[in-house]
Amino acid sequence: MIRIEYATQRLSLRFFMLMLVLFFFQTGFGLLLAAQHVDPALLAGVLNFNVIRAEHTNLAVLWILSGFIGTILFVGPLLSKRELAAPALIKFLFYALIAIVLWNVATQVLAQTGVAGWWHGEPLLQEGLEYLEAGRIADVVILIGFAILCYVVLRSFPPLSKWNEIHWGLGIGVVALTLVWIFGMFFVERLDLQEYFRWYVVHYWVEGVWEVIHISLVGFLLVLMFRADIKSVGYAVFWGISLVWLSGLIGNAHHYFWIGTPEFWQFWGSLFSALEPLPLIFCFWHIYLDAHQDGKPIRNMPAFAFLLGSVVLEQVGAGILGFTMTFALTNVWSHGTWVTLSHAHLALFGTFGMLGIAAAYYAVPIMRGVTGFDQRHGKLAFWLVFTSMLGLGFAFAIGGTVQVFTYRTLGLDWFGGDVAPAMQFAKLMAPLFGTLFTVGVCLLAYDLLTLGLTKPAPSARRAQETAAMAARAPSRWGRRLTGWEAGLWLLGLWVAGAVITLGLLSFNLPFVQQGHAALPYLMASIGYPGLFIVTLLFVWRFLSSLEARTHVDAGLPLATAAVAPSASG
Repeated sequence: MIRIEYATQRLSLRFFMLMLVLFFFQTGFGLLLAAQHVDPALLAGVLNFNVIRAEHTNLAVLWILSGFIGTILFVGPLLSKRELAAPALIKFLFYALIAIVLWNVATQVLAQTGVAGWWHGEPLLQEGLEYLEAGRIADVVILIGFAILCYVVLRSFPPLSKWNEIHWGLGIGVVALTLVWIFGMFFVERLDLQEYFRWYVVHYWVEGVWEVIHISLVGFLLVLMFRADIKSVGYAVFWGISLVWLSGLIGNAHHYFWIGTPEFWQFWGSLFSALEPLPLIFCFWHIYLDAHQDGKPIRNMPAFAFLLGSVVLEQVGAGILGFTMTFALTNVWSHGTWVTLSHAHLALFGTFGMLGIAAAYYAVPIMRGVTGFDQRHGKLAFWLVFTSMLGLGFAFAIGGTVQVFTYRTLGLDWFGGDVAPAMQFAKLMAPLFGTLFTVGVCLLAYDLLTLGLTKPAPSARRAQETAAMAARAPSRWGRRLTGWEAGLWLLGLWVAGAVITLGLLSFNLPFVQQGHAALPYLMASIGYPGLFIVTLLFVWRFLSSLEARTHVDAGLPLATAAVAPSASG
């Protein structure tokens, strides 16, 4: 069992616990949004839809950032081989983060009464810019918080001459996290210019800077979990970051298409947006190689399951669904519809949220000195949130396809209610999968909050469970996952993505625009279910192959298990 090497690593625990609490409330707001889609009159005048939506999205950013900070603080001393600098500032950062959360939640409601917005001359409390609703006071405090994190990381790291690629990735990430935020801290009266800067933060701060931090943290967690070669992982981190910044900087232009910017952005934005999935494929392939390099059992399956889920949903949500809707000929239909929601939920929660949960499942047992814990709750929580998030993505995608045809192609009245009946099936699926997701969130929050604090199972019971595990022979579904098979699964995901893309492109055809929806509906009914089913089966297959290694190990003496045949693919 790995033990804490540096005392300041324990400072990360409070951020992981805050992450779980914020995640719980953010999920509650999401469930309330789903209910309001079914009954728009629910809480009208008390908590309007736009206020709940702002709370939901802002808390999503805050709990994910809390997970990022916790992960960075936990791995920072291991990377630096010394204690974190300025622990007092880290404690201040924690309380500042709580203050920002409370301030942000309270001030969002002011928008409902009109006490908000630059255009009202009252930006201190609530700015009113979509996704950047936090008021100027909160903006400044957030900037100070990022500056503290940047200072702690850079002061803790060794001299530049001793940095490896993971040092560089995290170093660049925390500096850019601070600097790019500044673009969201001022207001310009020209709408197109304001949108230019707003999307620079919304897209590049999240999809560029966060991706750099994500790739670096995934790389180092792989080093910790599998004792992977840090040079090999560093090579993958270097190319992943390079490709993210190369494609993402110009690919950001897919937000510029419809805000009055020059026409040339349609070509360049489409081209580089199409290249954005490349680093995500690279990231997935490396997690496959590291997980299969020595064939040893996974000692902490919940941590790896959430890490795998992070990389796979990054591929599906950010990569495939991002690709299908971001070049101009598809974006003209998908932008601002539920198709975007499908991409956003799978990408934001899948890529960044699951990373924080994976890091918590790895770090919390170590910090609480747990030598062994019941992993069943964590694995069940993973499947609940993973499956239900795929279900939510499916509901949003199907609803968005109907929305595009009835609202944008046929021109039916959105506010008069003509579109709502056509989307009713999707609107009913959203609270159904949202409820399942909430159950999973409650389970994982309870599991992590109480991990190491509750009475462990008796040793006799654990011995019985180990013997039962060893007695179960791995099924054919649990055989070793080869590189060729992993590649075929990945190809299957992209084939489904190609069908989805063709379905969105078909809205440009004259006969579809004349009112014949059979082709886009057919392509959507094949592509979206295909994508989500293949994703589910692929992760099940991947984890089953690793579970089989655990079963074999459970029935072997320790010395025998340690020299089990390699499963490198």
